[in-house]
Amino acid sequence: MGQFIQQLINGLTLGAVYGLIALGYTMVYGIIGMINFAHGDIYMVSAIISVTALTLMSALGISAVPLVLALVLIIAIAFTSVYGWAVERTAYRPLRNASRLAPLISAIGMSIFLQNMVQVTQGARVKPVPTLMPGGIELFTHAGFSVHLAYTQIMICVVTVVLMVAFTGLITRTSFGRQQRACEQDRTMASLLGIDVDKTISYTFMLGAALAAVAGVMVTVYYGVVDFSIGFVAGIKAFTAAVLGGVGSLPGAMLGGVLIGLIESYWSAYLSPEYKDVATFVILILVLMFRPSGLLGRPEVEKV
Repeated sequence: MGQFIQQLINGLTLGAVYGLIALGYTMVYGIIGMINFAHGDIYMVSAIISVTALTLMSALGISAVPLVLALVLIIAIAFTSVYGWAVERTAYRPLRNASRLAPLISAIGMSIFLQNMVQVTQGARVKPVPTLMPGGIELFTHAGFSVHLAYTQIMICVVTVVLMVAFTGLITRTSFGRQQRACEQDRTMASLLGIDVDKTISYTFMLGAALAAVAGVMVTVYYGVVDFSIGFVAGIKAFTAAVLGGVGSLPGAMLGGVLIGLIESYWSAYLSPEYKDVATFVILILVLMFRPSGLLGRPEVEKV
């Protein structure tokens, strides 16, 4: 029972990270109908930026943990949002009226470019960072096994819930959310009604990148190591989470992320950790075969 609850905590923490990345996939797909396969590497770039920002804070002598985390989040979100805007401006906007295959290839090319740019500029070695939030809460001990809830896990879960509520409110209750939903339904008609479609799409990419930035900072603080290759696997798993929950559904993206995190955690604990990625991709295949719209997604209706 102790190990079961410990893996539940670990899975929820990991799922919260996947859910944040999956929200970016879902937002972009909802407005342009395409998957941004460079999104995982945007998350990787944010982790590298957070390492740089943490090093800068240390050099400046800033040691208060809340202040350090706030400054690192602000820096990572600002720079990563610019990367998100650049991806949309260079890889998607010029090909918006092309066949659906062209933006897909362009996004994969942007993903490879970001990976190699970070590898060349920052080096291929793993980049460690000091522990910012050591310790945690020991919930209980059962049969010699202690169930531990780390402060970083609490922070990740709380931040994820707050962001989920905030972005749901942004999409459903604000003028920008109405513009975004209008562009999702019919970009031509939205443009005729005075909505700046290009600006709305750019802001959506920037918001998705900001969510990835938060996930990158959380992962950096939680694990303490990052490298240039973390974006690909995390991006594919977050994509799986978005598909599982229903691409285009914000609650579905978070639900899919949590489910993927729990499956990985329990699979690693009770079966074989070497095959946890295989389990994730098998789930992706099964969902695409038997429920392509996902758990909370709605089947697309073809306009005639």
